[in-house]
Amino acid sequence: MSGVTHFEQTFRAALPVDLDEAAHRCLVAGFEGTSVVPDTLKRLVDRGLGGVILFTRNVRDAEQVRRLTDTLRSLRPDLLVGIDNEGGGIGHLVGAGAPDVPGSYALGVVDDTVLTARCADALAGHLAGLGITASYAPVADVQHQPDNPIVRTRAFGTDPELVARHVRAWIAATEARGIASCAKHFPGHGGTLTDSHHELAVDPRPYEELDLAPFRAAVAAGVPMLMSAHVVFPALDANRPATLSRRILGDLLRLDLGFDGVLVSDALEMKAIADRYGEEAGARIALAAGADQVIVAVPDLEVTVSCRDAVIGALHSRLLPEERVMEAAERVRRLAARYAVPALALAPWDAGAGLEAARRAVRGQGTGGPVPGAHVVDLFPPPHPALNWGGEDLLSEVRAVDPTATGTTVTGEAADLASLVDGIVRLAEGAPLIVATCDAGLYPWQRHLRDTLLARRPDAVRVATGLPDGDALCSYGRGRVNLRAVAEVLTGA
Repeated sequence: MSGVTHFEQTFRAALPVDLDEAAHRCLVAGFEGTSVVPDTLKRLVDRGLGGVILFTRNVRDAEQVRRLTDTLRSLRPDLLVGIDNEGGGIGHLVGAGAPDVPGSYALGVVDDTVLTARCADALAGHLAGLGITASYAPVADVQHQPDNPIVRTRAFGTDPELVARHVRAWIAATEARGIASCAKHFPGHGGTLTDSHHELAVDPRPYEELDLAPFRAAVAAGVPMLMSAHVVFPALDANRPATLSRRILGDLLRLDLGFDGVLVSDALEMKAIADRYGEEAGARIALAAGADQVIVAVPDLEVTVSCRDAVIGALHSRLLPEERVMEAAERVRRLAARYAVPALALAPWDAGAGLEAARRAVRGQGTGGPVPGAHVVDLFPPPHPALNWGGEDLLSEVRAVDPTATGTTVTGEAADLASLVDGIVRLAEGAPLIVATCDAGLYPWQRHLRDTLLARRPDAVRVATGLPDGDALCSYGRGRVNLRAVAEVLTGA
């Protein structure tokens, strides 16, 4: 595509140059490629695009990522380059040698804020070395609803004050590296029963029960960015999700919490927005409601251009006030002036902090002693397409410390449960059996398979690789170091 639409040809001249640039500052774009910057993206950057967001599709190795970020900044030095970098299983930089750290929940279980800061420092130091200047982390949500399908081990825990102190530690460590942190998802996604990637989520609790403490702590700690949630809070605004709500982004965030940094939306192509409003209307309404930047994460830049055109059209028709966009763009400029250029000198980080944290987080009844030569059955759901958990499995980590181990991994409901169980029992004959589940409460197929196996092998050792499951040995996450720490307990390594 040319990147210059008929709409743009018609209305570009109608906007002053500074307002046109301001409109572009309010956009963060995803794109395809690891080395060549698409022409459409170059034109957006030339017009003032505020930032880009990288995903696994943009990553081959560390040297390539640094060349890519240098190329992007050569187009415009104040372009912010961001990425989701929560740690644990949520990250896109495995190919670039990202430090292995456990997910946030394991850090909250250990509850050592110095250790949390060491893990955050490792991640931020690695970003700085790659030329990435903005990290869409930490998660400030509280895992309030047991059946929440999306927050879970991404949160630091179930207690708002515990979450708040670890959020503060994470922000301080990231700031010390010169990386812009972003607490998400305001005003909280942990009280829902729905994943907003798939549909609109609702948190029905009254105002006084909402989990605002971590966000207040983030603002007090000087967090430069917050990310909004595509969640409806009837106690705050019964009609619109937070991303599109002036009451939530304006009255609550700006006036009550006193936040004057950059408020960035979660991705507009998530179905909570795209299916009900459309990405283009979502961009316009979010900016009018008080967002400063909107993320269009899909690699198809035509979607970003359409969102840009919707914003420009709303400015032309005065549906979107000029002063609102200029205010937003000024916040983005301040953010870029502070963070867009990565540090030249890098202090070393503690590469062992993540495994130390994961080892300290393991809880549960244990095994009664090592179980060498075990047959490991690892049950887990397929990787979330938006979060890029890499599908690391417990069997690989057990075999790394005990090559005599065997195993079976299962990532979905079996077509023939009885045959699968018979096969596993036969393979495990004469050996210890380990049965690991990941949030089995959300996945009936895991519960059925686990219980059927336990009926045949009541001596089996139970492991939980998500949130706790009874007295099973629990890793509190599926990051590689989480699984390695459990493997060490299981094998006595």
